[in-house]
Amino acid sequence: MEALILTIIASSLRSSVPLILAATGGAFSNRAGVSDLGLEGMMLMGSFCAVWGSHLSGNAWVGVLFGIFFGALIAMLHGVMHISFKVNASISGMCVNLLAAATTPLLVTAIFGMRGKTEQVSSFGRINQPWLQRIPYIGQILNGQSILFFLTIILVVVGWVFLYKTKKGLRMRTVGESPQTASTVGLNVKAYKYFGVALSGAFAGLGGAFLSLSQMNMFVDNMTAGRGFIAVVISSFGRYNPFGALVGSLFFGFFDSLQSIFQGVLPSQLVMMTPYVLTMIVLVFGVKKNKAPAGIGRHVEE
Repeated sequence: MEALILTIIASSLRSSVPLILAATGGAFSNRAGVSDLGLEGMMLMGSFCAVWGSHLSGNAWVGVLFGIFFGALIAMLHGVMHISFKVNASISGMCVNLLAAATTPLLVTAIFGMRGKTEQVSSFGRINQPWLQRIPYIGQILNGQSILFFLTIILVVVGWVFLYKTKKGLRMRTVGESPQTASTVGLNVKAYKYFGVALSGAFAGLGGAFLSLSQMNMFVDNMTAGRGFIAVVISSFGRYNPFGALVGSLFFGFFDSLQSIFQGVLPSQLVMMTPYVLTMIVLVFGVKKNKAPAGIGRHVEE
């Protein structure tokens, strides 16, 4: 029983990493006053481009940089539509999702000459340190995680410090609450909005890179499987706070991990639908009282 509990905890941590990253990115975007509905497309593009970068270089870290860069790049498309051309953020976010869903299969065929998936590329193995294994309980949970798991925890802490302990973070939150007030005191509202959107794309792209280069070593069509949409819910559930995103993602990651742990024990369809049913429950009961930043969707000119 003890071994099973430790296995469930370790699997939950692995499953939560892409959700933590995407939800933290969503927190930055919302705090800057821009809705984060494009997270699914940003994750999907980051996932493919990470494999592409690893394929070109033979180095998984280069793949991660590709995932981050192209995740941020497609996020800027969302930003341009909403911030500069004042397209409704829900519409521009969904445009990004649809674009990524349509583009990635085309790129798989064009670049790799394959359908549905790419070839295997250099990826991240799991950490296996004897000294870590000797630590009771904690060692058994952490040994076997990817290096990207530890990087994710560091990024969450850094993200929280930036948002709540620095002047730029305070200014970004001011922009998200009232762009008119922020403009009055001399802040460049559009620049902060673009910065928040770029951060959301970078974090979501890294989350996608984790899926393709850590959980797997290839890209598979639609491999994000709605995790970006779940991250949107987690971001709200966590009150647009990186630590809230961390806690909420661990909660969802636990149910996501059940797919691999209880595969073959319970009906596969029942296990696979669990995270999505949980998402609907959280939407109905968990986030209805959470208040989003007051300036989401608002522009200085309004």
